[in-house]
Amino acid sequence: MRLLIVEDERRLAERLGKGLREEGFAADLAPTVEAGRERAIESAYDAILLDLGLPDGNGLELLREWRAEGVTAPVLVLTARDRLEEKVAGLDAGADDYLTKPFEFDELLARIRALLRRAPASPQSVLELGDLRLDRTARTATRGGPSLGLTLKEFALLEFFLLHPEAALSRETIAEHVWDASYEARSNVIDVIVGRLRRKLETGGEERMLHAVPGVGWALRGSRSPS
Repeated sequence: MRLLIVEDERRLAERLGKGLREEGFAADLAPTVEAGRERAIESAYDAILLDLGLPDGNGLELLREWRAEGVTAPVLVLTARDRLEEKVAGLDAGADDYLTKPFEFDELLARIRALLRRAPASPQSVLELGDLRLDRTARTATRGGPSLGLTLKEFALLEFFLLHPEAALSRETIAEHVWDASYEARSNVIDVIVGRLRRKLETGGEERMLHAVPGVGWALRGSRSPS
C-alpha cells in the first residue's frame, strides 16, 4: 500500500514516513500544496494524509481540487485546528477522516487501516487464494501451515498480488502501489523481491502460485498453470 504525506513540518513528516515504512507501507512526502498536487495527480495512492496549514496554500482548497480532478484515494486530515466547524468544513471538502494534532502514532495507524478497509478495492481484513492466507491486521501470511516469515516488503507485495488475483501485473504497476517515489525504475529490486517471495511460497514443495507472464510481469494464480 502506497501513502502520500502532505505535511510541511519536516520532523513530523519524516517521523510519520519512517513509522509507516516500518509497518510495511510505501510512503512519499510532500511539504507544500504544489508538491502534493503534483504527486496525487501523477501517482496512484491508496490513502493520503493531509495537513491543512501549508506554507503555499490551504489544504482544504487542495483537497477540493483533488476531488474535482478525480482523485478518489481516502484522505485523512491531520491538523491542529480542533474547532467543530473546521472539522465539518474538512469533511465537506472531501476528507474521509479527521485527526487533531498532537496524536499518537498507533491511533493514526488504526485510522489509516480503517480507511483502507473501507476502500472499495480492499474491504477484507483476510485475503485468501487456495491454501494461501494473508491476515492484514495480524500482519501474517501462511500457506497451509506455519508463517511464511515474510519481510515487510514481501508482505506488501503479496498483499498487492492477493488484491488482484489472477491478474497479470507489470513492474510499473507494482512499483506504483508497493514502492515509493525513491524506487529506481532501472534497478532489478522488484525482480529480486518477487523471486524471494516465490521461493517462500514454495518452501515445502507446494504447487507454484506466482507465475511469470512474458512481456508483462507476474500473476498470482490459485490453480496449476505453466510458468
